Amino acid sequence: MAEGRDVQWVEIAPEQAGQRIDNFLMTRLKGAPRALIYRIVRKGEVRVNKKRIKAGYRVQAGDTVRVPPLRLAPREAVREVSDNLRDVLLGSVLRESDDWLVLNKPSGLAVHGGSGVKIGLIEALRQVRDDLDFIELVHRLDRDTSGCLLLAKSREALLSLNEALKQHAMEKRYLALVYGRWPARKAFVSARLDRFDAGNGERRVRVAVDGKFARTGFAVAETFRRATLIEAEPITGRTHQIRVHAAHAGHPLLGDDKYASRESGALTQRLKVGRLCLHARSLSFPEPGSGRMITVKAPLPDVLEQVLNSLRG
Repeated sequence: MAEGRDVQWVEIAPEQAGQRIDNFLMTRLKGAPRALIYRIVRKGEVRVNKKRIKAGYRVQAGDTVRVPPLRLAPREAVREVSDNLRDVLLGSVLRESDDWLVLNKPSGLAVHGGSGVKIGLIEALRQVRDDLDFIELVHRLDRDTSGCLLLAKSREALLSLNEALKQHAMEKRYLALVYGRWPARKAFVSARLDRFDAGNGERRVRVAVDGKFARTGFAVAETFRRATLIEAEPITGRTHQIRVHAAHAGHPLLGDDKYASRESGALTQRLKVGRLCLHARSLSFPEPGSGRMITVKAPLPDVLEQVLNSLRG
């Protein structure tokens, strides 16, 4: 049977080599949700050199990729970026170079679409910054966490920054407001973490002896009568790591609806905290190409400053 008119045959250029086929397709098929990408790969509609592949396949220079036509149902299509979100994203750029971009991600915005999220930061940014041929997340932040988020503007930069992550050459520091008095002597929490389904598709994490190794450094930044502002540095990069380690230590984050205790929940309500009190304050990484260390800082959001002022008062 002859291929349809909208089928694309794409030859992978050297600068595109090494990326996963699902990420390649996300860039190529703008507006397609990740779940749909996985589905067409699984069904064999995407072929590489006329052979079926899995979503984890990494494309090589010279590969010929069959990209099928997609006709998105209204419920599947990524929605258009609102004027408000456009303004927020354009105003959230902290620093930018030819190879990378650091945003001050707002709380409440998922980094990518999926699981009921029609549009995430990366999909929105591809619409807002249509001057960029390539833009990909280097790491992630929880939906309710604000602060420094690093993105790569070229395939080479992405590979370089991913390697820096693997070699622990990237330093991330967070500010978190936790319930109770954090002991100054407690500088680290090491507890293995396991992801599980809490029901309704909700993803959560718990401390488990058979979980993955996780370690977080903590330091007291400011002490209040019933709460503590702490600086957290994740040594490993597990899902919800800071939140679960803090709760495991007996000091859940304020505004955390997943890992709160009865006491931390009550204080959250008393202070009228409207979001998770976790902010990615600074990010340091070796610049692709030069190797020099770049440090970017994100100011604390006004809503968190107001909570701290209320505690000080």
